[in-house]
Amino acid sequence: MVGKVSANDRMVIAVSFDQPGMAVRRLDGSYRGFDVDVAKFIANELGVKEQDITWKEAQPGNRETLLTSGEADMVVSTYSITDKRKEIVDFVGPYFVAGQDLLVRMNESRIEGPKSLNASLRLCSTAGSTSAAYVKDQFAKDVNLVEYAKFSDCVTALLANNVDAVTTDDVLLAGYAAQNPELLRVVGDPFSKEEYGVGLRRNDPASKAKVQAALQKMIDSGAWRESLEVNIGSSGYKIPDPPKLAP
Repeated sequence: MVGKVSANDRMVIAVSFDQPGMAVRRLDGSYRGFDVDVAKFIANELGVKEQDITWKEAQPGNRETLLTSGEADMVVSTYSITDKRKEIVDFVGPYFVAGQDLLVRMNESRIEGPKSLNASLRLCSTAGSTSAAYVKDQFAKDVNLVEYAKFSDCVTALLANNVDAVTTDDVLLAGYAAQNPELLRVVGDPFSKEEYGVGLRRNDPASKAKVQAALQKMIDSGAWRESLEVNIGSSGYKIPDPPKLAP
């Protein structure tokens, strides 16, 4: 990544296009959200201006491929750090720690947490995410899983009564609930710990060190908290203290 950045002063950064509060592509073609702010802050610290960033869509199922194929220099997309993923890509972080939860319709009375899920209920998540598999393995092995490419498709299905719950990280679900406050709610019983990292191609320690320094500066300067307050504060989500970056 460093070679490419230093040679061209440009970067290709992959973010989600449909995660309210975290990363959304707006109708005017601009991008907004906490992950977008993280990506722009890092790029700026690496000498890349915002207008020289090419944004690419990251989906849960294609994030590793974007990096290994060279299509993206960096992935900032609510990308949970796991041992399995670390075999394929490098991470810097965590820059945010979330907890997995459930999104349901406002009048839903059957679901009080993951243990409430059973074979008569339909749980939606995205292909390539770890969320649904975790629920099935740990809490509700009989639950009926439904998968879509994007979380926004799961939310549409929930509003249309085609699924009964959506599972992913609480900060994402809060964003969707804020968009539909009279129709949807977060159960509010987080049951996992999801550490978000910045995804990079492997075996480039110079790049990793620069991204690490940029993230630490964002946290120390107050820009980290300010971005969270702007992007998800209105949802009622309690903004946590910044995490300690792994060495």
